[in-house]
Amino acid sequence: MTAVPRLVLSAPSSGHGTNALAVGLLAALAERGVPVAGFKVGPDHVDAAYLGLAAGRPGRNLDPRLVGVDRLAPIFAHGAANAGLAVVQGTMGLYDSVSGRPDEESTAAVATALRSPVVLVVDVAAMGQSVAALVHGFRSYDEQLWLAGVILTQVASPRHETMLREALDDIDVPVYGALRRHELPPVLPARRLGVLPVVGQDPEAARAVRRLGEAVAATVELDRLLALGRSAPALSIPAWSAAGELAALVPGPGAGGAAVGGAAVGPGIGGDAVASSAPVVALAGGSDGGFSYPETAELLRAAGAEVVTFDPLRDEALPAGTRALVIGAGLPEVSARDLSANRRLCIAVAELARTGRPVVAEGTGLLWLSRELDGLPMCGVLDATGVTRNGLVVGYREATARTASVVAEAGATVRGYKQHAAVLTPRAGEHPAWDWGGGAPEGFVWRGVHASQLGLHWAADPAMAARLVAAARQAEGVGAPA
Repeated sequence: MTAVPRLVLSAPSSGHGTNALAVGLLAALAERGVPVAGFKVGPDHVDAAYLGLAAGRPGRNLDPRLVGVDRLAPIFAHGAANAGLAVVQGTMGLYDSVSGRPDEESTAAVATALRSPVVLVVDVAAMGQSVAALVHGFRSYDEQLWLAGVILTQVASPRHETMLREALDDIDVPVYGALRRHELPPVLPARRLGVLPVVGQDPEAARAVRRLGEAVAATVELDRLLALGRSAPALSIPAWSAAGELAALVPGPGAGGAAVGGAAVGPGIGGDAVASSAPVVALAGGSDGGFSYPETAELLRAAGAEVVTFDPLRDEALPAGTRALVIGAGLPEVSARDLSANRRLCIAVAELARTGRPVVAEGTGLLWLSRELDGLPMCGVLDATGVTRNGLVVGYREATARTASVVAEAGATVRGYKQHAAVLTPRAGEHPAWDWGGGAPEGFVWRGVHASQLGLHWAADPAMAARLVAAARQAEGVGAPA
């Protein structure tokens, strides 16, 4: 049994202030000395990054589409270890699902899987007593859901607040806070910057989080929310473990190596790796976060790698001794100009790829490996050019591996997420990475490179980390700049 005090913050729809409130709640509790953890429902790297900044530990994503429903509670328990309160920020409306499967993939479904109380955040700027009808509808829509109360935002005046509280009291719904208009300002850096302000330790990002914490501390009943979170029952599942996931891929003691995706996995997988045999895997990111989900680094370490984070916008060289490179899908396209300007690093990345060492690039990482983007020179690893267009390509994809690589065996199926404005020509190389229904093949597999605009959650397939580390070990003898 795993005891984790927890809350899920959700809303009737997007735009009610759930992100700012979740960040502010974590910051306010952290300022009081309460150890906290933040989670985001869905694939969004940006919200998770700010939740992590407020909590002082990595923000994690709980995405039933990417990792499967069965992994949600274990990943949650792992990320919330020793937390006095774990706060889960929902996505869209409480019962919404992009895939049309709200019983499996909505915030409500995640809350039910976690057996967590839900606090509904409601923007009441244009609402009076009707708030009771709205909240009653959300509470009664799913009787298995534990809708424990509300926090009101955009309250106009003391009289307005009294009216709202009386209406909610009539249906026995507790109010845990009421924020006046402009008390929860949109102070976080522009969303187009993605995770860069967090990864790059921008002082403005830290100030914004602190201001949100101060606003929440002044308007929300923190002690009552802590008590509500502590009333959640213990989770009857073991916490997710990178070492445990990888150990399950190995036959057992004395069996030697195991074949995982065509690559030999050494006996040290899932345990302590021998320091001298630990290949250096360079992971794009910064000291306060990365462009990959946190589980990626944890799986790579458990597979025996020495994971060294580097900043592709500032560092002019790969970490010393790099034997593999991973660029996650959280790297925003707005960083393209800075990526291009860092010519020394571009040359180092191209040389690493040329030697055949493993390079996995997702999202903007694919664009970085291309010849150019919007006329800006990139690394030149792939013979393709990118052009940024108006509008975003957004959504989940179920893909089939077209070519064997360190990411997947040929014919393997995965679920990933795409969010990009840039379009690459050609969209696939001679050996494409993926096929999916209704679309042409996409991505590039060349030597040790696997590059695609499809972002994956490595916890869904821990063997990816094992394959990459095994390939990095096999490349030890290949000459390249350290």
